[in-house]
Amino acid sequence: MLDCQVEYWNRAGPGKPFSHPLNLERLRQYLSPDSSILDLGCGYGRTLGLLSEAGYHNLIGLDPAPAMVAAAREHFPAIVFEEFEFPKLPLANASVDATLLFSVLTCVPTDSGQRTIVEEAGRVLKPGGLLYVSDLWLQTDERNIERYTRDKPKYGTYGVFDLPEGATVRHHDRRWIEELTLDFATVALDELEVVTMNGHPAKGFQWFGLKR
Repeated sequence: MLDCQVEYWNRAGPGKPFSHPLNLERLRQYLSPDSSILDLGCGYGRTLGLLSEAGYHNLIGLDPAPAMVAAAREHFPAIVFEEFEFPKLPLANASVDATLLFSVLTCVPTDSGQRTIVEEAGRVLKPGGLLYVSDLWLQTDERNIERYTRDKPKYGTYGVFDLPEGATVRHHDRRWIEELTLDFATVALDELEVVTMNGHPAKGFQWFGLKR
């Protein structure tokens, strides 16, 4: 399944570095230490580990890849990490104060898959809850443009491409992110430089929105 490449993430995910920064200053504008925070697509738990160090304690991480969840539990045994079967989250409606999507949309290449993830993130958020997305824009360097152009006929979307190691990923058009988040009230959009999981510099963004 293109939108849930569990075999790849079980094999390669635990050894990949994920470097998107956590903006605690913005989070503290909307969340208290008692706020319930879901890290959707938590990987090996890095982001929740940072939140725990910052004093947040009502944390849960969900990921469809068993190897990622096992690594997260090993690194951060005091935090709750669980597997889930994409795309349905095992949480009640309006049950969390914030949902994080860190380097998740890039791993869900299709429009329909991304819409479903954002809808599920919104379903479990309380009214006024925070959605925090950190991901990658379309890049403008020659290497990425060649990959986008090469694989557009295959996938129908400019920005979706295959990695040599066996995964399919996506970089994002600004208009698509605007469309994807229409059901939320945007409160901030920060531009940043990040390093991809394969060690390349890239232009990224962090978007913050509140459930209407």
